[in-house]
Amino acid sequence: MEFNKYIDHTLLAPDATEEQVDTVIKQAIDNHFHTVMINPYWVAKTHKALEGTDVATACVIGFPLGANTTKIKVAEAQDAIDNGVDELDMVMNIGEMKSGHYDKVEEDIQAVVDAGHAANKIVKVIIETCLLTDDEITKASEIVAKTGADFVKSSTGFSTEGATVHGIELMSAAVKGSNTAVKASGGIHTPADAQAMIDAGATRLGVSHSMAIIGKE
Repeated sequence: MEFNKYIDHTLLAPDATEEQVDTVIKQAIDNHFHTVMINPYWVAKTHKALEGTDVATACVIGFPLGANTTKIKVAEAQDAIDNGVDELDMVMNIGEMKSGHYDKVEEDIQAVVDAGHAANKIVKVIIETCLLTDDEITKASEIVAKTGADFVKSSTGFSTEGATVHGIELMSAAVKGSNTAVKASGGIHTPADAQAMIDAGATRLGVSHSMAIIGKE
């Protein structure tokens, strides 16, 4: 199976250098990945480098903890939009989710979704499945779908565990029948890992080991 168009080619390390950003951009262009996923600081540079290619620019919002205020998340999203981003991957307020304050979780997500969609951008919502119970994964996914977000996403890759097949299956079941798709991210290192996530219902993969997954590393 060709995984290229499933892949958000990801570089979110805090010590990522400009040279490393240049490398992932070139790899994404050469291999026709779906996006380059970077931190907001690198959006303007990445957008410019990807102009005229079939690769989109994506960045994270409220990353990696999701504990920023909604106002800051919206401002960060708008800044990325102004700098040319195509896709926004926001982290939900995990603490409020664990507190059972579902209205606050929904309002936080909705604000970023509305800002993104007003500019015709794709919005994904990271729910950090490793910190949630099965019931919370289902509930969080349902909330994400209710906001009209384009994707519910499993993980930041910065917590205790990345995507699991079980988690992706729960997310897929929760958003079935909606317009929200599923993105698996974190801990996807091999073609077998990638295939397992797709089989579980993911239609997008967030990976930093993209070259290994497509057999070029």
